[in-house]
Amino acid sequence: MIEFQNVSFAYESGVPVLEDLSFTIRDGEAVGLIGANGAGKSTIFKAMLGLIPVSGTVLVDGVPVNRKNLPEVRRKLGYVLQNSDNQMFMPTVYEDMRFAPGNYGLPPEETERRISQVLAQLGLTELRDRYNHKISGGEKRMAAIATILVMQPEALLMDEPTTALDPANRRAVIRTINGLEQTKLIASHDLDMVLDTCSRVILLHRGHIAADGRAEDILRDQALLEANHLELPLCLAGR
Repeated sequence: MIEFQNVSFAYESGVPVLEDLSFTIRDGEAVGLIGANGAGKSTIFKAMLGLIPVSGTVLVDGVPVNRKNLPEVRRKLGYVLQNSDNQMFMPTVYEDMRFAPGNYGLPPEETERRISQVLAQLGLTELRDRYNHKISGGEKRMAAIATILVMQPEALLMDEPTTALDPANRRAVIRTINGLEQTKLIASHDLDMVLDTCSRVILLHRGHIAADGRAEDILRDQALLEANHLELPLCLAGR
């Protein structure tokens, strides 16, 4: 579903953020991207979405990410931002969900069908006509996911989906993520959440892959995590 072939990128300072990075994510996989700040997690998302110019090749469902193919690539990807306030900009949840399909020319009847279907799938039907500034942070995070799902992307890119959530809302988001069938790439410092939602983990360190394998194996390896400036998930720290 997603393939990086010898991808490198540096900002104007010349300091490399990604260096000769190669990996493949298969259709339907749930993969956690972990690493300390500056490891390159968000840059990988930007490369997939064609927001930065990289050397090497990025493929999404076999389609090269380049200027010509951006509309096709972006239809395949759904990007859930870390800050829901940057994603939810219309007055109500319903209007936010309707915005993107309308821009892409989806017929109104199909848009309505998808909105009702996604809200029911996520258990959010009661949020349909709620004002975005009057719902809780957890509800807004769930609604942000709903606005992406209504476009029926083939893969979801999720940036810190549980940041700043209370325990109940965090559990709700985790349940939602686990119920989604799409390919999922989740960048997060919440290693407990990654352990709960991902079967595979890619550990990044200064633009390189320090480890790539079963989530359970990598997230239990205290020496490996500490060498890359991370700590064991809290659920494993006392064992």
